[in-house]
Amino acid sequence: MRLILHPGFHKTGTSTVQATLRQNRATLRTHLKVLLRPDMAATCEAARIYSRSRDALDLALFRYEVAQLGDSWDPNDPRPVLMASEDLSGHMPGRYGLKDYSATPELMKTLVTTLGEIHPELTTTLFFSTRAPGPWLASCHAQHLRASRMTQSADEYAESHRQSGDLNRIIDRIAAKTAPGMVYRCALEDSRSRPLGPLDPLLDLIDLPQSVRVGLHAVPPTNTALPPDCAAQLLALNRSTSDDKSVHIAKQALIRGLW
Repeated sequence: MRLILHPGFHKTGTSTVQATLRQNRATLRTHLKVLLRPDMAATCEAARIYSRSRDALDLALFRYEVAQLGDSWDPNDPRPVLMASEDLSGHMPGRYGLKDYSATPELMKTLVTTLGEIHPELTTTLFFSTRAPGPWLASCHAQHLRASRMTQSADEYAESHRQSGDLNRIIDRIAAKTAPGMVYRCALEDSRSRPLGPLDPLLDLIDLPQSVRVGLHAVPPTNTALPPDCAAQLLALNRSTSDDKSVHIAKQALIRGLW
């Protein structure tokens, strides 16, 4: 049995990868077992919880959810398994006071070890999408403006979360924790121009027949950046004295008005 993990990172094209997998799921089904967040929601949520707490009990809960997931797999199924969700890496830096992805190496070690105990014949490959620090920090800030009461400006956020932008440093730590497993990475700047965008380097790691691959359909980039004037309005709403519910309603109306 072969497992390919795509656990992040946030804001590196992962939403586009998942949308493309979803769009082509019927075509891929006979060749690849695809697990997206709805297929492993409890596992993803446990990873997010541990990234906040770093508590041994929460890590044990994550291990339990991973084991439950692995127990459901048919060891006689010849298809590779692809798990794709950035939430497997925990919360995005900037949420709940998190400064980086320092919980992710332990999460990946636990995931790989637990599944290996259930399926001793399992071979695991990890693949991470990355992005240059400046654009990545700006994209994270924009996401926080939408999803939380982020009150820092883009420059303030970039300065206070500068260490989180070194995604390759975290991947190196993950590789050390999960050795001798294979860990690959590809920058969004290198993958976005390929026919299937950021999904293509992931498919390079899967023995998918070329006749199937050429029939896959690309989707436009998803969860893209908001216009600067919209970001400024979101920041103003977040800094306002209005209650959370009122701010949420106003932000949703503002974002809906863009489309």
